[in-house]
Amino acid sequence: MPNNPPVDDPSQASPVFAGFRSQLSADENVLCTLVVDLDAQLRFAKGFLALTDRRLLACSPAGEWSSWPTLDTSGHWLGHLTLQHSDHAGVGALALHDGDRQLVRWRFTLGVNVQVLRLVRLFDQQKALAGAGVPGDMPSDDGAVCPECDLPLPPDSDECPACARELHTPPSTWVLLRLWRFARPYRNQLLLGFVLTLASTAATLVPPYLTIPLMDDVLIPFQNGQQIEPWKVGAILGGLLGAAVIGWALNWARTYLLALVSERIGADLRTATFDHLLELSLDYFGGKRTGDLMARIGSETDRICVFLSLHALDFATDVLMIVMTAVILFSINPWLAVVTLLPLPFIGWMIHVVRDKLRTGFEKIDRVWSDVTNVLADTIPGIRVVKAFAQEKREAQRFRVVNEHNLAVNDKLNKTWSLFTPTVSLLTEVGLLVVWAFGIWLVSKQQITVGVLTAFIAYIGRFYGRLDSMSRIVSVTQKAAAGAKRIFDILDHVSNVPDPAQPVPITAPQGRIEMKGLGFRYGSRSVIRGLDLQIQPGEMIGLVGHSGSGKSTLVNLLCRFYDVTDGAITVDGTDIRRFAVADYRRHIGLVLQEPFLFFGTIAENIAYGKPGATRAEIVQAARAAHAHEFILRLPQGYDSLVGERGQGLSGGERQRISIARALLIDPRILILDEATSSVDTETEKEIQRALDNLVQGRTTIAIAHRLSTLRKADRLVVMDRGQVVEVGPHDELMARQGAYWRLYEAQARQVDHDGEASDSDDSRIAVAVSQAAHTAQHAGQA
Repeated sequence: MPNNPPVDDPSQASPVFAGFRSQLSADENVLCTLVVDLDAQLRFAKGFLALTDRRLLACSPAGEWSSWPTLDTSGHWLGHLTLQHSDHAGVGALALHDGDRQLVRWRFTLGVNVQVLRLVRLFDQQKALAGAGVPGDMPSDDGAVCPECDLPLPPDSDECPACARELHTPPSTWVLLRLWRFARPYRNQLLLGFVLTLASTAATLVPPYLTIPLMDDVLIPFQNGQQIEPWKVGAILGGLLGAAVIGWALNWARTYLLALVSERIGADLRTATFDHLLELSLDYFGGKRTGDLMARIGSETDRICVFLSLHALDFATDVLMIVMTAVILFSINPWLAVVTLLPLPFIGWMIHVVRDKLRTGFEKIDRVWSDVTNVLADTIPGIRVVKAFAQEKREAQRFRVVNEHNLAVNDKLNKTWSLFTPTVSLLTEVGLLVVWAFGIWLVSKQQITVGVLTAFIAYIGRFYGRLDSMSRIVSVTQKAAAGAKRIFDILDHVSNVPDPAQPVPITAPQGRIEMKGLGFRYGSRSVIRGLDLQIQPGEMIGLVGHSGSGKSTLVNLLCRFYDVTDGAITVDGTDIRRFAVADYRRHIGLVLQEPFLFFGTIAENIAYGKPGATRAEIVQAARAAHAHEFILRLPQGYDSLVGERGQGLSGGERQRISIARALLIDPRILILDEATSSVDTETEKEIQRALDNLVQGRTTIAIAHRLSTLRKADRLVVMDRGQVVEVGPHDELMARQGAYWRLYEAQARQVDHDGEASDSDDSRIAVAVSQAAHTAQHAGQA
């Protein structure tokens, strides 16, 4: 949700805008309004823009109004007015130009970027129409708009494609046929299952046929006083028993066989989906939530598995039963068979109508259920923060809201389903009543016997029972189709970081890195622009700059978590896009600011990048990372279990295990991303000693906000707004008194302000706590 959505009546947004209506002429039409949230000094302050059919109006945070006419009195475009939109590192800019001259510029956060793009679009449309000589036909957005971004909605739609993270097309039942890719390895078992289904269905159709001689040759003659031969009775009853036993055996065999096959198809589907998910780039995960992906791989594949093992089998049985029963009915009496089929067109029409509602409804239920799992995936890993800020009630309310939404969506779908099922049952009962009536009439005309009518009724019971069963399977089929669509949404996604068709092998890399004309964008945000940098083998480079200057993005590009938009990165003269991704990353060691440890033993976490490492190699890496001593103090040493995300260890201990993990793979290129920023001074010294061992003989790129930690770097690279502004050793850059000198001096002044008497993190925290307490005391007095 944007922070400052456009307002229809600006006077309601802030007192600054109270005079907006008075600025308008009587016949002036407002096309678009916009609230910008930054001033020229990038401080949070609300300003206002409005585009009308003849000018652009603006109000500064101080309440001063300005306007720039866009049309002359004859309706032609004035001068060379253009609106230019740009953004960088989360801050957008909108500038009004007259030719090469900038008239005014507004700043805003990307929270209102969508509304700005809408204003630019309408401005350009107005300019195009005026240039075409049709000033009276101004663009407008009088139709429905999206409540999220205020962009016009497509006709006959209530979903905005600009806000949708993915295009939610209704799932087609035909998507289930794509599962054949996973069923193909088991085609022989499936063929055997089909034969068993055919045989078991035929066996269940034998008893109704045997009721004809049982009624006409045994029961009715016996009732009329005729003598019945015992062997005939025994033969008929034996046939009924034999058909029942054979049907049971065949049903058991086909159910067991197809259940085994469906479980294996489900397991293969889960494995293939997870394998493909791991191959996707970080860009894909940035647009997805953990709970949603877990729901797709878990519950959706389970739903498909249940459909294949139970309901698909039932559906095949129902189809065979209906076809075979229909053939028998027509062979017994065609006219009575025609009467039996009367309800079919009505049931078919209902299934067609309800199916469309069900398949869209079930996909919506899946998306809403993902919201429920997303809340769980957010809250449970962050339970420490929840409890620390006493937000249990807030999280419980958040879960209650999504759970109630899930309930409402299910209730809406159940209204349709609850009406459909009884209606099908009613139609089958009416059909059975009509058959009874017509059959009695045929018996009275002596065209059929009572035995034939009895058999007919028995077959009809199976016929209508299967129709009712098929109508119920519609619901399950649409659920499976919705789940299959969400699974194939993952499988069909192509990684933005693909492997080359003919990868270049990496043999004994030296670690020479060169970046030429590098450019990269996160969606509409330009983060890296025209960057050139060369790093020699074994050189240590320190990346410094303000937050948002592009340091971490540059590291992500070097690791090939993303691919560059412009330019190229080469290692030893070869573009990294020509290497196989996994092969290239094996030569990169990465130590993050927040080290991630998996649930398992200490040894397993250290050996994560080299699963086949011996215990001696693991201990050697831990010693080099200064982690061996504290590991031995743990109850089980290297076999001690680490809690989820390393909960049982301190931040410094987790970081040293992360360093040991990087040391073990012996990388040629090492990346340190704020490796010591979140620990105290003593722990930082331990980690720094471990890092000194790690960087020896390796091409190293280190990011740090504490500039003092980068003094050992051979060169410092200063970045600003996605570009390199300075390069050189610490002393040289300090002598220049440029961008690095300003960063260093600002940090030194901050340390002095917080109390230079103590350089430890504890003293800085103490100052912050005392300031917070002082503020709270004054607030309480107020």
